[in-house]
Amino acid sequence: MSGKKARAAVAVQQPTPPTHDDDDESDVDIVVDGAEGKADAELELERLVFGDSAAFRAGLAELVQPEEESVDAEGTTGYEGLDDADLFFVDTGVTDDATRPTVAATSDEDDTFPSRHPPAWEDSDDERMLVSLASAPRLRKLRRTEAEDVIDGKEYTKRLRRQFEVLHPRPEWAHYALQQPARKKRRISGPNDSEDVEEGASDDEMDVDLPTVAPLSKLLQDAESLVRSSSGPGRGKKRKLRPEVLDIQRMKDIPGTQPSAITSLSFHPQLPLLLSSGPSSTLYLHQIASSPPAPSPNPLLTSLHLRGTALTTTAFHPHDSRIFLSARRRYFHIWDLQTGRIEKVTRVYGHQHEQRSMERFKLSPDGNYMALLGSARKGGAVLNLLSASTLQWISQVRIEGRGGIADFAWWRNSQGLCIASKSGEITEWSVMSQSTVAQWQDEGAVGTTTLALGGQHELVKASIGHDRWVAVGSSSGIVNLYDRRKWLEHPPASTTPLPSAAESNAQPVPAHPKPTRVLEHLTTPTSHLTFSPDGQILAMASKWQRDALRLVHLPSCTVFKNWPTSATPLGRITGVAFAGGEVVGEREGNGAVHSVLAVGNEQGKIRVWEIR
Repeated sequence: MSGKKARAAVAVQQPTPPTHDDDDESDVDIVVDGAEGKADAELELERLVFGDSAAFRAGLAELVQPEEESVDAEGTTGYEGLDDADLFFVDTGVTDDATRPTVAATSDEDDTFPSRHPPAWEDSDDERMLVSLASAPRLRKLRRTEAEDVIDGKEYTKRLRRQFEVLHPRPEWAHYALQQPARKKRRISGPNDSEDVEEGASDDEMDVDLPTVAPLSKLLQDAESLVRSSSGPGRGKKRKLRPEVLDIQRMKDIPGTQPSAITSLSFHPQLPLLLSSGPSSTLYLHQIASSPPAPSPNPLLTSLHLRGTALTTTAFHPHDSRIFLSARRRYFHIWDLQTGRIEKVTRVYGHQHEQRSMERFKLSPDGNYMALLGSARKGGAVLNLLSASTLQWISQVRIEGRGGIADFAWWRNSQGLCIASKSGEITEWSVMSQSTVAQWQDEGAVGTTTLALGGQHELVKASIGHDRWVAVGSSSGIVNLYDRRKWLEHPPASTTPLPSAAESNAQPVPAHPKPTRVLEHLTTPTSHLTFSPDGQILAMASKWQRDALRLVHLPSCTVFKNWPTSATPLGRITGVAFAGGEVVGEREGNGAVHSVLAVGNEQGKIRVWEIR
């Protein structure tokens, strides 16, 4: 097609202004005549190939003012303002919407655990934020396709969460929480008719959101539900352990590592609670997982930090919610778990000069008394007895002996104390008569370090309590084990009357008894002697040597041979505690739990084992 014909076609769309010049009118008539002589198909082809003035001016207007959108009366395809590079893309098998460099469509799927409260990390500004995945090399792994680039903040958060789960798989407790079926709520009639209760939930579970742990107040209120019932088949029977071979299984360790050694470790007498503390001035309270296993084993319930107080002794009160804490200070604290109140006791009135430190104390089994080890005095030592309820001074025990008091223990019936001096002299002191009822010498004592009472005999009348076994440890590592029941069944033929025993002419204990068994398995000073609640196991340990722990079967007085092994992770032991199977309950399918053993070491770790 010639250039003249093209100009004629343009002139058809843009006529020139009328003029009175005859030559110009003839030129226009010629152009019109030429245009009218063409077929419509040819004109359309010219318009597509060479364009027309209307499209040219519309393109100029768009370049000058790109914000104004031009609309053609005949309709446009929508690609007029795009560059040539934007008209082509790499076909990766997905739709056009996913490959365009625009904001990706967000996904409404979120497999996180549903909650009644919005997550703390949600931000409304995330929906307005745009993130380029192709610009940063570390974000390219979040793209679904190679051409994907910009996404909004909400989708960016979800992809980061999925990438984190790829590197760190979801733990078992999270799977357990997501698999819990959603319970439907039903309405119940009562004082508040608008109250909703989940169907299928028992009365004990209405206030607990699985899989979280019940709060401490709830735990203390529902103490009866946590203790195994004594009724039912086999509940009242005493399970006896066989000697030499111990059926023991390791449980999950107490989570976390404390910043100091575990110098005090004890179980609650009735609840599945473990109390631990050390020189770091912090007390930790853990719940021991019972049947069925909790998603988070042995969780931490609460902790308490006392600044500048390196805790030495911590203990549960046997029958209420108080915890007693002491350090090498002139004061001790009492923490009430029910009210959260902390009480500080600064002195023992009338005896503050003899009680310069309150670091060592022991509560009686009935919870009525508190025995405080006083400061050593020349030629002996003293024990001050306080009322555990009023914290008032009641009585005092004076011990004559070289080196002072090494250790002491309460009788099972809380009627007296068994006190060992560092020279190996043992004193039986009665709370009722406020006097010494017996004194005897530990055989071969070389620097007595610790003493423990355990077990129970069946004799009704006993002037030295109802404990069957007494174990005495020494600095040489030798532990002497005595059977007190034999003393009561066969009283000594000839005894020397005690000066303080006015009511009886003879003491019920031989002055130099023979030990039932001498245990020589430890080679360093004995630091811990602990009996199981039923008196069938004695744990003896030394903190001066790694893995120095042995378990003794009673009444055979033989050491278990199969545990601990060389691979048992014990370390330097600084704390040993037992809990009865009635407290921790039974695990389904694994048999009855006879007892639970907790061992704390110098590294601040606590490991737990089940004895079956």
